[in-house]
Amino acid sequence: MCGIVGYIGESQAAPILLDGLSKLEYRGYDSAGIAIYDGEKIEMQKVMGRLKVLEEQTHGGETMPGTLGIGHTRWATHGCPSDTNAHPHFNKEHTIVVVHNGIIENYGKLKQKLVKKGYQFLSETDTEVLVHLLTEYYEGDPIAAIERVMRRVEGSYALGIMFLDHPHHIYAARKDSPLIVGRSSMGNLIASDVPAVLKYTRSVYYMENEEIACLSRENIRFYNIDGDELEKEASTIEWDIDAAEKGGYEHFMLKEIYEQPKAVRDTLSPRLKDTDVVIDELGMSDEEIREIKKITIVACGSAYHAGMTGKYVLEGMARIPVEVDLASEFRYRNPIYEDGTLAVIISQSGETADSLAALREAKKHGSRVLGIVNVVGSSIAREADNVMYTWAGPEISVATTKAYSAQIAALYLLALKFAKVRAAITKEEFMNLKRDLEQLPEQIETLLGMKEKIQRFANRYLAANHMFFIGRGVDYAIALEGSLKLKEISYVHSEAYAAGELKHGTISLIEDGTLVVAVATQEQLYPKTISNIVEVKTRGAFVMAVTNFGHKEIEKTADYVIYIPKTSSYFTNSLAIIPLQLFGYYVSLGKGLDVDKPRNLAKSVTVE
Repeated sequence: MCGIVGYIGESQAAPILLDGLSKLEYRGYDSAGIAIYDGEKIEMQKVMGRLKVLEEQTHGGETMPGTLGIGHTRWATHGCPSDTNAHPHFNKEHTIVVVHNGIIENYGKLKQKLVKKGYQFLSETDTEVLVHLLTEYYEGDPIAAIERVMRRVEGSYALGIMFLDHPHHIYAARKDSPLIVGRSSMGNLIASDVPAVLKYTRSVYYMENEEIACLSRENIRFYNIDGDELEKEASTIEWDIDAAEKGGYEHFMLKEIYEQPKAVRDTLSPRLKDTDVVIDELGMSDEEIREIKKITIVACGSAYHAGMTGKYVLEGMARIPVEVDLASEFRYRNPIYEDGTLAVIISQSGETADSLAALREAKKHGSRVLGIVNVVGSSIAREADNVMYTWAGPEISVATTKAYSAQIAALYLLALKFAKVRAAITKEEFMNLKRDLEQLPEQIETLLGMKEKIQRFANRYLAANHMFFIGRGVDYAIALEGSLKLKEISYVHSEAYAAGELKHGTISLIEDGTLVVAVATQEQLYPKTISNIVEVKTRGAFVMAVTNFGHKEIEKTADYVIYIPKTSSYFTNSLAIIPLQLFGYYVSLGKGLDVDKPRNLAKSVTVE
């Protein structure tokens, strides 16, 4: 959530800031602003609403000359969306300006103290505390002032800072909120994420917690919170800018849905060998794998749903007990940490605040931590004991599709590896499962060819106010994700239920015309799911079923059927989710909504 871009160099800063912020729109925001040093003073322009309003007001940045500046897209936490609450924020004298991602948890106490000292607050934001604290502590040395502020504030932050009397530098600092620094021949940049700088450089530094950066046109210096200078190595971004562009698709979400065969193939192929699964980055010997007594999967949102799939697959295939926790609940339920527990933290961005906090809590209690993330060099990737990357490439749309598919592919690999090492499956079973995994990308491509059929069905339900998704076993995990996709981008109230729970209250909500999506891919549970379909049909529901090829008898019960290719019962999630993603997309499209940037949502949730 929120986006920061800063630039110092030889070119005009404002157009670069606006371009960079446009590459961060996927993070979610409600206002935007930039501050530029024009050679004499710092000029600021900020607006509520979309970035295009700011671009129009500044004529693409032409009305704000200067080669040094910082910019921001805000996602409201403290204070409603407004011009005043938008970033950047000035001090009274307009000599210090700040942009901030994150939340200052003790801002209330700090604000009271600053007000007593005579500081006046113009906004409702927690960020304004930072700029006044900097003013309070500044005695000519920006690094010293930033250090003092970092020691006083509690919470999370990524900061971009300019000082009027240091007109040849940009300063940055971070704690628990992502921030990168880019080096290019035309100058240097700071940003919340790689797409903002990829047009200008592939060489980036990932800032660590409680680090400070000082950028000039030619140099970049890093410091710790004690003021000691640090040596850091730059990373090279391998993917190109085309991967972060729409490439002719109407929306990033549709493009990313169509990129799923490649994302799944890229995640699986390097690790599937002739008669083995090789996960070098796992860093565990066969003996250590055999000693695992329990796995705890911790994640948020769609990653949590991937974890639910992982539970069914790991327990069924590898016979290891698995717990799945919402990261936002994990720390606060006072979990029991046992010897032999492997904690698996799943996150697309690798920066999800609750998941990162859960990782640290697990490590503090001695658990081994494996991160499954999509972003190289992200906080979870750096702090986990080991990291397994999903090779989905950049995902821009707020509603995840290809990153989710890559996550469950990674979990399949983990389950197959553990099952083989622990002798929970035979050699023949291993080879059959491996073959099914290898076929998944091609089978996903087959399902993508059904998009017109799904679009026609979606158009019939644009006026629906309530929908229900049901399934059993792995199908329940699919239902959870299908329901989330729909509600995220179409704003239709949707709920997912384990099908066997219908009679425990939910069935009272079914009435004539209610759409129920029934997922029935688990052969051993198929008759029971058919019974649940009959239950809702007799109460007036219209049923769309997703099932395996060959189950023609379901057409006697369901009103509309989508068939998926046959695969192992463990892997049906990778196939059944495709029509549900397309259904959600086309409902949103038909309602005329902003598919890629749904209201109130952010791509990377870096605050609790």
